[in-house]
Amino acid sequence: MNPQHKTGDVILAAENISLSFGGVKALTDISLDVREHELLSIIGPNGAGKSSMLNVINGVYHPQQGQVTWRGKPRGAIHPHEAARMGIARTFQNIALFKGMSVLDNIMTGRNLKMHANFLQQALWWGRAQREEMAQREKVEQIIDFLEIQAIRKTPVGRLPYGLQKRVELARAIAAEPTLLLLDEPMAGMNVEEKQDMCRFILDINDAFGTTIVLIEHDMGVVMDISDRVIVLDYGKKIGDGTPHDVRNNPDVIAAYLGTRH
Repeated sequence: MNPQHKTGDVILAAENISLSFGGVKALTDISLDVREHELLSIIGPNGAGKSSMLNVINGVYHPQQGQVTWRGKPRGAIHPHEAARMGIARTFQNIALFKGMSVLDNIMTGRNLKMHANFLQQALWWGRAQREEMAQREKVEQIIDFLEIQAIRKTPVGRLPYGLQKRVELARAIAAEPTLLLLDEPMAGMNVEEKQDMCRFILDINDAFGTTIVLIEHDMGVVMDISDRVIVLDYGKKIGDGTPHDVRNNPDVIAAYLGTRH
């Protein structure tokens, strides 16, 4: 398990969040917080509301009730691009990469928020735009080295196996240098070796960059091994919140999710 001494102050708090679609309640009166530098996992059965909670955090959904606070300041309804400017990055269950573009170019799109040259300068690749792109490319090369994907840097993403595409999506997300990284099932569909690699990279990002990570994951072995803290949702309600050890021994969690198989 990650050392917990590094966990800092609360950077994001969601208070009494309720979200409905028509008559269907996705989230009911959920309160949770995310602390600086921690690796927080959100678990629960299918349909528990995990992805809905991430969508509230990064502005895809606007809850009917409740308040999200970012760095101590209440936050109104925002859109995902505004969340990205705040420092919140996101990966998705279904890979959302540009399949015809190279690995390098896909990761470069993650640097867009760092670019300040105007359209004319970019079109002419002149002056500030030229200097900016060279600086951004250098940052991207560092990420490529960090995630050990040098050999595929010029390969179109659509030609890569699934596990490597997920790693490229992770690279694009961290290219934005987020304060908070939301990972929605980053290991879904991976074999054991690919999962081990992804776990190592997630821990490295958390440790080396100090990035706060919120992770949705179904593999209980992974969750219990790498998390500082685990939050458990069931039918849109929070039923557990604590260390992996606490959650593993929580009767409500055992009854709702872990069961005798674990």
